[in-house]
Amino acid sequence: MSRKAIVNWCLALAMVAVFAVSFLIGGKAAVNQENPDERFAGTDSKATSQIQEIDPSYEPWFSSVFQPGSGELESGLFALQAAIGGSILGFAVGAYWGRRRAEKAAVGAPSAPSGSPAPEAGS
Repeated sequence: MSRKAIVNWCLALAMVAVFAVSFLIGGKAAVNQENPDERFAGTDSKATSQIQEIDPSYEPWFSSVFQPGSGELESGLFALQAAIGGSILGFAVGAYWGRRRAEKAAVGAPSAPSGSPAPEAGS
């Protein structure tokens, strides 16, 4: 087995281990004591509750522009946002990979004979 294959297998096993440990630890520790059904509360709601504990007369400066009607809609919008971000990231990585591959192919390609005219810029 090549060194690259061994490294890939080790990285895959490390990734599985990280997910397994996070599910084991996070599943028990992340339970919201006030509302156990709400396991994965966002930082916004936790920050708001902490501020209101410190200063009960605190008034927020602004409110949300759009409030989703249900938790399912909110989850769907979050998933859509993640899909768009993943697509953009995938496109950027693919474009970079394709450019590097083309550069490597150009370096390995035989050069034009000395008697032929040089290609024009931009073509």
